[in-house]
Amino acid sequence: MQRSAVGGRVMAVYLDGSTAPLVTDGPVDILALLGDRSTLDRRPAFHIEQAADNAELAAYRRLRTETFVHEQGLFTGDDLDDRDADARTVVLVTRAPDGTVIGGVRLGPVDDGPDLGWWQGGRLVVAPQARGPHGIGAALVRAACARAEAEGVLRFDATVQARNEVLFRRLGWQSVRATEVAGTPHVLMRRPITRIAAQVAATKAALGPLLTELPAPPGFVGDDGAPVPGTDVIAACDAIVPSMVERDPEWAGWCAVLVNVNDLAAMGASPVGLLDALGARDAAHATLVLAGLTRAAQAYGVPVLGGHTQLGVPAALSVTALGRTDRPVPGGGGRPGHAVRLTADLGGGWRAGYRGRQWDSTTHRRTDELRTMTRAVAAARPAAAKDVSMAGIAGTLGMLAEASGCGAVLDVAEVPRPTNASMGDWLTCFPGFAMLTADEPDAPPLPAGPATGAVCGELTTGQGVGLRWPDGEITEAVASAVTGMGTA
Repeated sequence: MQRSAVGGRVMAVYLDGSTAPLVTDGPVDILALLGDRSTLDRRPAFHIEQAADNAELAAYRRLRTETFVHEQGLFTGDDLDDRDADARTVVLVTRAPDGTVIGGVRLGPVDDGPDLGWWQGGRLVVAPQARGPHGIGAALVRAACARAEAEGVLRFDATVQARNEVLFRRLGWQSVRATEVAGTPHVLMRRPITRIAAQVAATKAALGPLLTELPAPPGFVGDDGAPVPGTDVIAACDAIVPSMVERDPEWAGWCAVLVNVNDLAAMGASPVGLLDALGARDAAHATLVLAGLTRAAQAYGVPVLGGHTQLGVPAALSVTALGRTDRPVPGGGGRPGHAVRLTADLGGGWRAGYRGRQWDSTTHRRTDELRTMTRAVAAARPAAAKDVSMAGIAGTLGMLAEASGCGAVLDVAEVPRPTNASMGDWLTCFPGFAMLTADEPDAPPLPAGPATGAVCGELTTGQGVGLRWPDGEITEAVASAVTGMGTA
């Protein structure tokens, strides 16, 4: 497209040779400057974004009044409630090409208490002149679902008018039960959120089919470490994701020690030493990895006994840890009725570059604090214990339950959690130091020093993991076995 002056008017000359007046009283649309007419014809009829200012909020609320008060008669005067006054409530609005607000929806936590990752959508409205084939209502529902999941929400409900149930079901929602609002039939609906199940599938689901033929001794199948037959030695081995070794070598070195010491700790073993196997593109890269590994080994007070280093190869790092205990705590020692306890270090914060995925609670801790936490399982000796792995808290609980031949329920409101981590992020991240244990309901807590512990669920008959919410509802987090490796 080019611009030219015709009779004093600035005209747009398109790629197909046609012309049209170019509107210049305001920001010029980039499509008008760079596109052709067919591109402009394909521009969307509306745009959805978060309400930017009080004017857009007021326009959205006027639409609500026109629809829910005057048109449908559901409310008298206005339809405002305490959710509108909650600063955490998010309002998404639909704007026409001229900027007019022609629809909107709100979403946010269900009450004034801590945000547990239980949100509700509501007050979905579309202006009368914008209803019809454009699908604005459906688009707003999809946008609300995407925003809720981005905020770490694990339960997303909506109470919709019965006549809209079909629309929501078509968009993937599930009907929960019939209800009434202002004397009008409504349906409580729930959007399935598969974040936990998807993470489990990506990190652990393939293990069973891959590993069933290995000649592993019974009793500790799927455990964090393995007792060496005929000895009191526990061996553990973990590899770090190669991309992490490549882009964040010092952190990779630290984590290689961290995850192995935690694996020993979950079995009640005291660390004896480490062996590392390192591949790096050059000596400079290897130096960074080894610097992180050295700092962590010193912080935990564990010697590096030896290993293997190779240069001129793609990044790779694995560490084997050796520990000792004559009474290893199994991951599969739980039984239905056992209380589930999470003991986690809530200090620290998100590792830079890994927000929502890796919580760094260890690099600021003193050696005595780290040792107190890693000795806690050995001191308390619960019936079952597992170090929280990359499957996250919910996925790791599923692994403990699977190895124990049962299912599990997690009480969301009781889970110890940092104040600046959403529930969705916290239940799916790698948390630095976190132990899941199962034991009799009156069993003592883990003496884990700076870590915070709380009973937050129980083992049940069946399989999988459910999330229990303050209203008693249980939503599915993991439907069945996590690894497929079966009972230990």
